[in-house]
Amino acid sequence: MVITMNLPKLFEDRMKTLLGDEYIEFRECYSKPHYSGLRVNTLKTNPKEFEENCPFSIKRIPWISNGYYYDSDLQPAKHPYYYAGLYYIQEPSAMTPASLLPIEKGDKVLDICAAPGGKSTELGAKLGGEGILVTNDISNSRAKALLKNIELFGISNALILSEAPNKLANYFPEYFDKILIDAPCSGEGMFRKSPAIIKNWEQYGVDYYNKLQKEIVIQAAKMLKPGGMMLYSTCTFSPEEDEGTVAYLLEEFPEFKVIDCIPDEASQRELGVSYEGFDRGRPEWVNGPDELKKCIRLWPHKINGEGHFIALLQKDEDKEYRDSSSYVDSSDKNKLSEEAISFIKEINSRSISKDEIVVRGSWVHNLPKGLPNTNGLRILRQGLLLGEMKKQRFEPSQALANALKIADYQKTISFSVDDSRVIRYLKCETIELEHDYEDGWYLIAVEGFPLGWAKVANNSLKNKYLPGWRWQ
Repeated sequence: MVITMNLPKLFEDRMKTLLGDEYIEFRECYSKPHYSGLRVNTLKTNPKEFEENCPFSIKRIPWISNGYYYDSDLQPAKHPYYYAGLYYIQEPSAMTPASLLPIEKGDKVLDICAAPGGKSTELGAKLGGEGILVTNDISNSRAKALLKNIELFGISNALILSEAPNKLANYFPEYFDKILIDAPCSGEGMFRKSPAIIKNWEQYGVDYYNKLQKEIVIQAAKMLKPGGMMLYSTCTFSPEEDEGTVAYLLEEFPEFKVIDCIPDEASQRELGVSYEGFDRGRPEWVNGPDELKKCIRLWPHKINGEGHFIALLQKDEDKEYRDSSSYVDSSDKNKLSEEAISFIKEINSRSISKDEIVVRGSWVHNLPKGLPNTNGLRILRQGLLLGEMKKQRFEPSQALANALKIADYQKTISFSVDDSRVIRYLKCETIELEHDYEDGWYLIAVEGFPLGWAKVANNSLKNKYLPGWRWQ
């Protein structure tokens, strides 16, 4: 399919200057369709299992071990497996930053510009329920979409915030082991996928976003532990926003250095990935230091994706590290009702630490260990929401259902993916059951993957799926 696309003349002229002989090939990309991708949630399944059970045609993304292309005519968001949190729909290039930040279980991780959650969901999956994921977006409305995706993915150890980076820096000085900054940018790498972004580019240009980026990286640098790693990325081609921002950080914080995040060929073979087509940073475009060559550029004429810029940086370990944060006291767990205590005891999941349960009003939360004092921050969610106490009754949350495996709860009903009752459940309908079931709470699943809760009474399934998530 040939697509005719008009690009801003200023953009075309600049790219001709930057790319030289490569420009013709670059420009030809805009006559082709964009690439659609999805990333498997490794908290719930693994790539091999997903490939065996995927209901539509997919093809591996070479540089993402759990990433796949799919035909853009398909609608994977209209499948029960999406509602079970088995995958996240994401542009292939955009999967790269989170894949290259070397997360270790137990790390304290920050995603500072996180909405709608594509990078955060992968960071949370890599943590495997250990450590802490602080995921933030300054826009409260966008942060609500972030909250949904974190909970849909079953991530139990996240603190979800909506704050300005300078305020976060006051609460988390040298707190994080790893930080990801997928910075707001002029979006040149998204012109093909979302042509409407061109109007935004024409309105704001490069300088507007470059100012924001410099402010964000400075605040993020203050929150990184000595020895910690910070990954900076954009979906734009502008040197000012890419190598230029990294060069600015290196000038302001000489204790940072750019490190090479591409594994050698032997490691790539072992991991089953290939970074063929990845390009290097261009220090000459910003009169920057040679170490900017260690940055990564993804171009749409060299890979099957829209393009991205990535820089992995590390903070020197020479500076003495002192953890000055004050930690949350979870002593209010004794406010739990008897029914809440009884329900929580029935859950057999490593995701829930009985020592980290707190009660806020009628809501019961399970906190990740080691959170600092967060009083005064705009918090959308703190840890895993277990449920709500209502006049001594306890109603488990949608987030809890998505965080569990089917073996974690004794009373379960799992429908086959072709069973019409799956869609009826996701539409929040009441379902009459064919067999006799004991009254009480049930974890509802599709092919063994939890979807949500229902309460059975007199063999009727009273639907407790979250109305805001219902099948549309």
